[in-house]
Amino acid sequence: MIKQIRYFQAVVHYKNFTEAAEECYISQSAISQQIQALERDLGVKLLHREKRKFSLTPAGEYFYRKSLMLIDDFERICQETVRIEHGGEKKLRVSYLKHYAGRELQLAIADFTAKYSSIGIQITNGTHEELYDFLRMGQSDIVINDQRRALSDAYVNYKLTTSYVYVEIATRNAIAELPSVTTDELKNMPCILISSREQQANEQEYHRNVIGFSSDFIFADSLEEARLMVVSNKGFMPVEFTAKPEQNGTTVRYVPLLRDDRQIKRDYYAFWRVGNDENHIEEFAALLKEKFLQADAGDREQ
Repeated sequence: MIKQIRYFQAVVHYKNFTEAAEECYISQSAISQQIQALERDLGVKLLHREKRKFSLTPAGEYFYRKSLMLIDDFERICQETVRIEHGGEKKLRVSYLKHYAGRELQLAIADFTAKYSSIGIQITNGTHEELYDFLRMGQSDIVINDQRRALSDAYVNYKLTTSYVYVEIATRNAIAELPSVTTDELKNMPCILISSREQQANEQEYHRNVIGFSSDFIFADSLEEARLMVVSNKGFMPVEFTAKPEQNGTTVRYVPLLRDDRQIKRDYYAFWRVGNDENHIEEFAALLKEKFLQADAGDREQ
């Protein structure tokens, strides 16, 4: 009956027998027969059929809602059973930068967990140096980090993307009207950085000596806090995007940051220890790179 319930859920989700059948890798007639068999077993009509359309009966609506929770519980029971048999849950520990705000990681995790439901994902974030320490100390399996130091042969250095640097600034600030801005033009405005207290000195040194900001620095603990500071016009925040950001917000604008008449670029990598091939690390990295490429391709098509 579990398989029949999955077929029923697919038909309701896609609102179409043909698409549901394709998703379940069976024929349209077969999925229709399976749902009819489910209705016979239950002794109730779940779907009210009208020519090529259908709607849920009241019993069907109730069964659909409850079956979603049932299947979720069933999958968790299966995963826990496997975990007990193998002496513990397989886990992929992923760490990323505190200031990362893209959707690529979220999409990659969704696809990865759908394919490998028995592997749990543990997520942490941190500054550049904290991520390096997580990897060095064995606290993370894979980190998504910017390149600030020479690449090491001790790690797989898997390039994900090249991003472009912008400044996020309140729309009511006059600088938001500029087509681009330089670090020198920002010298009288505080730079907002996201960092733990222990890493503030490192982050300030990097952004002053490498990026070239000469303004004062103020710090936030999280991306949400930093963006509230921006909206409050307390300063600007450097942000990076692979694709050109949409300028449809009413509170902030994204202004390209230039140096020597060119927009500043930064490389991002996935790093993991050489020889560590557990829990499909390389496959996860390839999936993440694919999401960055898709985002970049989508931007070029616009």
